[in-house]
Amino acid sequence: MLTSFRGKLAVSLAALAASLAAPSMAQAQDDDSGVSVSANAALTTDYRFRGVSLSGGDPAIQGGVDVAHDSGFYVGTWASSIDGGPDFGELELDIYGGWSGNVAEGVTVDVGLLYYAYPSGDTGADTDYWEPYASVGFNLGPAEATVGAAYAFEQDSLSGDDNLYLYTDLGLSVPNTPVSLSAHLGYTDGALAPPLLAGAADDTGLDWSLGASVSSGILEVGVAYVGVEGPAIDGFTDDTIVATITASF
Repeated sequence: MLTSFRGKLAVSLAALAASLAAPSMAQAQDDDSGVSVSANAALTTDYRFRGVSLSGGDPAIQGGVDVAHDSGFYVGTWASSIDGGPDFGELELDIYGGWSGNVAEGVTVDVGLLYYAYPSGDTGADTDYWEPYASVGFNLGPAEATVGAAYAFEQDSLSGDDNLYLYTDLGLSVPNTPVSLSAHLGYTDGALAPPLLAGAADDTGLDWSLGASVSSGILEVGVAYVGVEGPAIDGFTDDTIVATITASF
């Protein structure tokens, strides 16, 4: 989509910038209400969503706020600067809500609904769309693994088509260090497939990334190699190295 979108799933550091979307956040909790509020701000050298650059290969400013309850329900919003042309404009705004919680020892489930909006487009084009999502996370000691899916059903903004995204993320915290390693593999089938966005006829494609990050206090600095299947268009679908600095509050 951004020739015609996001990710999510936006992922925390650049190592996961090809998927989803959501940076890790510090939390300030109201003990009486069970409600916690968290926020983050980030600067990345390239906003990659599922392997595709939504910032034209240029740096992007990002940030978000989450409100969560002890019951596991949450709502939040996340935004990024983009290079979306007249239709999509210069801002992506994501609004989401869902439930996340432990269903067994070391197993976490997250289900929700995400709305992608592009409020600064000036052509009146139908660009916004909905995407339900679900994932299962596994805690494996110092390592974590996640498998998930996001499905954008048929919508006018997707040219009447739908889009399925399947992914897996792996993370490893190096013991006794502030260093974390991560890997991501995603598969797209539908209107947002990287080869299709790059002008090929194939509406399926893979994206992947390998990265590392270092945390200190509220800051996290990461770097990742991001790759994507399909025609390599400079600043759009070419393989690249992405660096990100995130502050969590």
